[in-house]
Amino acid sequence: MQKITIVEDDAPIREMYKLKLKARGYDVSTANDGASALHVLEHVVPDLILLDIRLPHLPGNEVLKRVRATDWGHSIKVIVLTNISKDEAPSDFRFLNVSRYIVKVHYTPSQVMEIIQEVLDK
Repeated sequence: MQKITIVEDDAPIREMYKLKLKARGYDVSTANDGASALHVLEHVVPDLILLDIRLPHLPGNEVLKRVRATDWGHSIKVIVLTNISKDEAPSDFRFLNVSRYIVKVHYTPSQVMEIIQEVLDK
């Protein structure tokens, strides 16, 4: 069973994706802020992280920097799911090996689910 961690501070969005992913048979963990994300990710070591950028306590790019600096996190697949355009995103995302960058308002949840499957199948 593939493991996915959703790091999202918006509870309805986090719970919607959690339910959709569990229904498809994934093992899903969640975190609602950057600091708790680091703890969850270290203990779960998922196959994929669905990561928001604007998070309380620690922004998504900093979470990903710290994950990439570990032995266990350097090759985890990451999909950034945010409402920040690529042009407005922190520039260091270019160097953090992100599989996909999705602006939430441009994709339906069904399209996001297809992208998740696509990234995991690679």
